[in-house]
Amino acid sequence: MAVVALASASGSPGVTTTALGLALLWPRPVLLIEADPTGGSGLLAGYFRGTREYDGGLIELALTASNLSDALADVARPIEGTAVSFVAGTRSHTQASALRDLWAPLAETLGELETTGQDVIIDAGRLGLHGSPQPLLDAADLSLLVSRTTLPHLSALRSWAEPFQRPALDWHQSGVLLIGEGQPYNARDVTAAVNLPVLTPLADDPESAAVFSRGAQPPKRFETRPLARALTAAIASIHSTITRRRNELLEGARS
Repeated sequence: MAVVALASASGSPGVTTTALGLALLWPRPVLLIEADPTGGSGLLAGYFRGTREYDGGLIELALTASNLSDALADVARPIEGTAVSFVAGTRSHTQASALRDLWAPLAETLGELETTGQDVIIDAGRLGLHGSPQPLLDAADLSLLVSRTTLPHLSALRSWAEPFQRPALDWHQSGVLLIGEGQPYNARDVTAAVNLPVLTPLADDPESAAVFSRGAQPPKRFETRPLARALTAAIASIHSTITRRRNELLEGARS
């Protein structure tokens, strides 16, 4: 696969939860980047419940004057028992401005990781905030807006849909991950309203989501519950979307 970035058009639809859920179910080694400019690591405070201290992350990368690839390997931390590693975000929103000159070179470095057999998932937080990692979104193979289906969320989604769209033959693509389809609107309604494809709906499964968002004990049969099944389907859809576009462009280049 490659680099996948997740963001939201409005507050707290579940970007961090979705990004971590995708990473933990990802079929290949994957690096999760916490690039949300609001600050405060959702993984350290949520998934790890404060049991892990911040000991390096994006700020250290921003201060690096040498090889960014080596520095990235130095600050990436493993999630034990998984094929996931992560780079922690800033500890405060006041540090976001210090990352302004990091995003573009980091985007280039992340794009090169696929050749090593590692994919990347980026939690870009909410669009439009000061310090937003726009170069990471622009350079991702697939950028996805995470949204719920209530009118306030869809109104915000629509306001960001046009600048989020990509040209038909662009290598980079965009779309929507929809949480809670049918509550009240479905994927077809959303696609028609915002002119962005809904890759796959994600189940509104609070008990399962709490495992990723705050380190809750997994409920019984967690792997077969709605959220886990929906995340697995989303991974398959992400893979097929990226692969299909690459094949289309390669075929076009040959003809």
